[in-house]
Amino acid sequence: MPHLTLEYSANLADEASIGALCATLAQVLDAQRDASGARVYPRGGIRTRALRCEQYFVADGDPHHAFLHGCLKIGAGRSPEVRRATGDALFEAIKQHFAVAFDAHGLALSLEIVEFSEEGAWKHNNLHARLKT
Repeated sequence: MPHLTLEYSANLADEASIGALCATLAQVLDAQRDASGARVYPRGGIRTRALRCEQYFVADGDPHHAFLHGCLKIGAGRSPEVRRATGDALFEAIKQHFAVAFDAHGLALSLEIVEFSEEGAWKHNNLHARLKT
């Protein structure tokens, strides 16, 4: 972990733009450090993905309105300061990515962070070991 899922309205951006955003947000997650300078999220656990919503209704139904919502899922145990810094950095990158669209038409951007317990998670991942070599 962390896993970031983006849901966005089909009228917001093309695949190349969203792919670039996914790469940027993965880099933002990889750059997060705690107060002692230690990596906050293991590189082998970082995932970003985007789901294009073909069916949607935004606000009053104006077809030019668009949205993007991000949901970051992380394991429990990180401090409120780390969670806040992560959310601030991700949301700033999202806002920068869509600055032109935000000025051009109605656009709702949002982000949430969901913490979960390891008790309810199953994982099988060889990426951590492969990234160490």
